[in-house]
Order: sequence, then structure tokens, then C-alpha cells
Amino acid sequence: MPYAKNTLALMMISSGFLFISSVTLADTENVNIKASATLPTIVIEAMAEGDPIKTYVDYKQANVTRNGLDKKDIPQTVDTLDVSKYKLYGANDLSVMLQGTPGVSTSYDTRNDGISIRGFNADTNDIYRDGIRESGQYRRSTANVERIEILKGPASVLYGRSAGGGVINMVTKVANFDSNSSVGAYVGSYDNVGGTIDINKALDYNWAIRLVGEKSDTNSFRSGIGFKQEMLSPSVTYRSDDEKLLWTTEFTYDNLNRTPDRGPSYENLPSGVSIKTGFAGSNDNIVDETKSVRTDLKYEFAPNWNFHWALSHRESFQDFDNFFGGTWCSATGLQNDGKKCDWQGKIRQSYAWQQTTNKTLMNTFDITGLFKTGALDHKVMFGSDWSNEKREPILGNYSSGDKAGLYYRYVNPFNTSDSSLSSGWATLNGSRPAETSHSQTDANSLSFFLQDLISLNEKYKIMLGVRYDSYDFSTNDVRNQSKRSYSDDSLSPNIGFVWQPIESQSFYTSYSKSFSPYGGRGLLGVSTSIDPSLYDAEPQFNEQYEIGVKSDWLDGRLNTQLSVYDITKNNIRYQPDAIERPNDWEVGQQQQSQGVEFSFIGQVLDNLYVRGGYGYTDATWKSDSRTTVKEEERLKGKKLSGISENTGNLFVRYLPVEKWYGELGATYVGSYFTSDKNTTKMPDWTRLDAAVGYKDDKWGATIAVNNLTDKEYWRSNSMPGTPRNYLLRMNYYF
Repeated sequence: MPYAKNTLALMMISSGFLFISSVTLADTENVNIKASATLPTIVIEAMAEGDPIKTYVDYKQANVTRNGLDKKDIPQTVDTLDVSKYKLYGANDLSVMLQGTPGVSTSYDTRNDGISIRGFNADTNDIYRDGIRESGQYRRSTANVERIEILKGPASVLYGRSAGGGVINMVTKVANFDSNSSVGAYVGSYDNVGGTIDINKALDYNWAIRLVGEKSDTNSFRSGIGFKQEMLSPSVTYRSDDEKLLWTTEFTYDNLNRTPDRGPSYENLPSGVSIKTGFAGSNDNIVDETKSVRTDLKYEFAPNWNFHWALSHRESFQDFDNFFGGTWCSATGLQNDGKKCDWQGKIRQSYAWQQTTNKTLMNTFDITGLFKTGALDHKVMFGSDWSNEKREPILGNYSSGDKAGLYYRYVNPFNTSDSSLSSGWATLNGSRPAETSHSQTDANSLSFFLQDLISLNEKYKIMLGVRYDSYDFSTNDVRNQSKRSYSDDSLSPNIGFVWQPIESQSFYTSYSKSFSPYGGRGLLGVSTSIDPSLYDAEPQFNEQYEIGVKSDWLDGRLNTQLSVYDITKNNIRYQPDAIERPNDWEVGQQQQSQGVEFSFIGQVLDNLYVRGGYGYTDATWKSDSRTTVKEEERLKGKKLSGISENTGNLFVRYLPVEKWYGELGATYVGSYFTSDKNTTKMPDWTRLDAAVGYKDDKWGATIAVNNLTDKEYWRSNSMPGTPRNYLLRMNYYF
């Protein structure tokens, strides 16, 4: 494996340089840290939204690790991103916020978030809110999210089933005894108008309440596209007089109503069509609604021993009904692939509708504590998770199978008002076509986990972890009146070594494993028509080897992470002959992702702050054992679709005086293939953003310019990037 050897050699050389430099630059004196996000030379308590340096300060810990350890003691890469840095530019979508993050590839999908970590999709199972899985197909809101945490690599020892590239945890704003209150408003390009409210009040020493809300109405740069959002999230927190008990209960209601933008992809648009052209029909619509309630209790029942319990219920509902995609037919009657067509001068769009309900009930507890065995210090965590997930999709799919062709839409891309419908619509009288599938899935899981950070001395530590999961899934095909159930268990280990020769440098290496049951399918559901003897025989699983270093520089003002990893996905299911034997499946394909990631955040000069990073991801099909396809059609050696080899960003903020600041940033997303066949490759792009802001004790204001150079680019093969746009945001703090 030449790539891994060369990269590891580079890693060791770089690490050596970092180590030598740290002896000169690092101040190893103890630092009194009073908040979760601080620079050692600047104490920041209860930082308010709009704080000029908040988004340039690293967090010492991350909730995504579950164990309360410092990130330096975690032998995996952990990124923490402050959401306010994206809100500054008007970003609300999770995928837009993560653009340029090292090792993260983002795409556009109106029904999902379109996020992959280290080459593997994270959309349907690997996104969490306050540690609770947010599975299913729907767009996740960031309206009341404070920060985004990413634990990269397999994390089944902490969270159970996973696609294996990593997990994302969104931390919400809840009642506390420090944060200020604020009200705000913003206005920007494309009729972007909205208002926010964040009232945090300590009633007395024991009780605090908070109300977070946002309402927005905006249009897209694409004609006929827009959305409206409403979010309301009240919470209450109680702490005991001795501060050993902290109990928070939170409710969130979120509604996003939008005209979807599901137009033709990059390769299906004829030349000369403006990227500002929208293709939504007059009745196209998507509604995402989420209701969740969570209660979370932390209790220090003995010195250095803490009990944590959380109970949550989440219900999300998505209703979509729209045309999507599209195939261009030229004036000569040929499609882009050379096939003949008879809708000359038009794009033919497919149609589907679906109503899906996802319900999740989760009960979890863990105990963390410190103890000694001889000369060894232990920081241990053990606990249990139980969850019940229900998914009920009702689908009307008229884009494939025997229903294809009944409900097409034909539209002129140069004049979208010139459109027509296929003959099937004439008999509907304005109602929806009948459903084509309806299923109900009920999934239960019970797990027990144990993790121990063993300190051999001040410099050497070992992380050991193991998790046992027992799970069962049952699916009822309502239309076909058939049922099938599936149950299994899995053991997920991890092991890591941490070497801290000096306080400012933490070198590590680790091995971790994840699993994805029921044939590796991302969405809940067991097929009732396919023989599970092979398809569901064993879970897919990922194995990762990682080596890295986490460092503090310039007396702790600048933090960096550097890592090299190698992940292999095993037991991938495939169809030997999808046409002649559509119900036959076999096991044997493998995928591999190797990469390097580097990130940095902090203060480099008295008034100059930086944050950013770079990631290289080489994600390929490692093997393809299909014998029924031609050699040139095999996937072995081909790149995984939608994964950018290179991603990165760099933002610089300058504070010439105490209350004023300016920022300039660049986001880079490298090229990638749109399919596993590697026939179409999307071009790379770099976007420049800039902002100027003011903040005092009472008022804050920013004017931000997104896409400063008005660059025309495609953020995915199905969505162009937004042209130059502006956002003015004002807040009053009290």
C-alpha cells in the first residue's frame, strides 16, 4: 500500500517538526479554563452570539465523545464548528455549513442533507441532535443549533450502527445560568427576511429558562423557488444548591415549507440555460416537520463519579410531491447519451410523491468516573442505550418500473412557462396518483458499552472500548400483505494509544470498527421479497486505522490537528444480474478510503485570528467480484461517487480595534465523479466570502457578502452555487 506508507512517512516527518517547534513555542504552565471555549490568554465566560472571536476559539471538549474527556485524550479526529460563523453569511443548511470541512463531501438533495464523511454517506443514520439519532429522509434544521461536532471514523462503540465514516452531533441551545439574551433580524438578497429571539433567564440560583425561536421567509436565486421556516424551542434547567445535579428539559418544534428545487442535473442541461432557471411545477411542494422532547439529567453522586441519563422522543414528518430531474432531448431527437427520444426541444421530468413518518424513542444512561489500580489511573465510562425507531413511508413512485411514463412533465429549459403534462394526468381531476408502495418498519436495539482511558503515567495513555448491540427489525408491506423480521447482534471494539511528551502535543494511533446491519441499508426496513439468507446474513462493517497529532502553539493560542487514516468497508451486497435475476444478491465487494486531514484554529497575532483546514480523501472500490459483467464494467479501482478528493477552507478575521472586525474566507471543494462508473466528473471550485462586523455590550451588526467574486459554479451535479449575495444582520443583547 504505497500511498499509506508514503503518507505515514510524511506524517512522522511533520510530527517531528511539530514536536521540535513546540519545545520552543509552548508554555506548559497550567491554565485556569473557566468556559467550554476559551483561549488560555483570554478568559471568555458566557460568550454571546456575535462575539468577534467566538468562532475562532477551539472547544476543549466535545459532547460527541460522550465521555467528558478532553479532545486531546481522544485517539480519533474531532472537529467542533460554531454555527454562528455560518449564520453570519445566511447559511442554514447543514450541508452548506460543512462545505470545505476536511474529509467531508457535501451534495444537494432536497430530501436529505447530502453529507459524506471520509467517503461514506452520513445522511440517514449518522447525524445526531444532542446525542440522539436523527435517522430518516428529511432536511434537518439548524435554527436552534449552537455548534456542530464531528467524530471522524467508525464510532459504533459509542453509537451503534453506522456507515463508518463518522458521526455528526448538533448541540442545541438550552437554558443555562450564563448566556445573555438577544433579539435579532436579518435581511438579504433574494428577499431573504427573518427574525430571531433568544431569551435566556436565570430565575434564581436553581432555575433557568430559555426560549429560542426563528421565523424566516426567503426566495432562491433560482426562479420560482423559496421556503418558509418556523422554529420554537423552550427549555428549562434546574441545578441543585451544591451544583452536583443538573437537569434540563427541552422541546423543539420545527417546520420547513418549501418549493423544492429538483431540476435537471449538470450533465442533462443543454448549453446556454441560465443557472438561475428553476424547474419547479406550480404544485410542487415539500414539508418537513419535526417535534422533539428531551430530558437530560447529570448527577455527581460521588467525588469524580457522574451519572448521566437522557430520555427523548422525536417525531419527524416529510410530505413531498413534485417533479424532479429531467432528460434533455435535442432538436435532432437524441438524448445526451445518444439514445433516441421523441420530446424534441424539451426536458422530460419524472414525478413522485411520498409521505414519511419517522419516530424515535431513546433511553440512555452512562456512568463516568476515576479510579486507580496500582500505578494506573482509569477514566472509565460504561452505560446502556435502548431505542425504538418506527418508519412508515407511503410512496407514489412513477419514475421507474411498470408505472414509468404515466406522469411525466415536459418543459422547455429556455422558457419554463412552455410546459405540458403526459396523458396520465387527465384522469386525476387534480388529485394525487395512487400509492405504489406502503410499508411499516419497527426497529428495536439494546446495547451495553464500556470505555476506559488508562494512564500509564503523565505521557502514555491507552484507550480501550467495546460495545455489544442486540437489534431486531420487522417490516410490514401493507400493499402486498407480507411481513419479514430480522434480528442479530454485533460486537464493536476500539483501541487507541496516546503519547503526550509535553502538555502541548498529543500523538495518537487507533483502531476502530463500525457495523451496519440488515444488508447495510441506510434507511430502516427489511425487504419482504428478497431471500435474506445472503442479503441480511452478516452486517456490513468498517475498520479504520488512524494516526495523528493534536497540538497547541503560541502559548496555547493556536490549535492544530493532523491525521492519516485508512478505512475499509466489508461485506458489501451486490446483485450479480440485476436484470435477469433482480431478487438475487451476493456478498463480496469492498470499498476503501484513505486520506490525510489537517485543521487549525486560533490566534496567530494580537489582532489576527485564523481557522480552516485541508483534507485529501482517496475513496475507491477496492474489489468487485461480479462475474456477470464485462471487465471494463467492473468497479474495482474506480472512485466512489460524490466524494471530493480535496476539500479545504481558510478564514481570517482581523480586529483593528476592540469593537470592529473584518473577515475574508475561501472555501474549496475539489472535483468528483457523479456515479460509480466514473463517466462524468464535476469541476472543482473555490468561493470567496467576506464580512464586516461591529459588536459592543448591547448591539451587534454584520454585513456579509457570500461569493464575493460572483463565481459561477456547481455545488453538486444537481444544484448550482448561489451567485453573489448579501446579508445584513442586527442583534440587540440584554
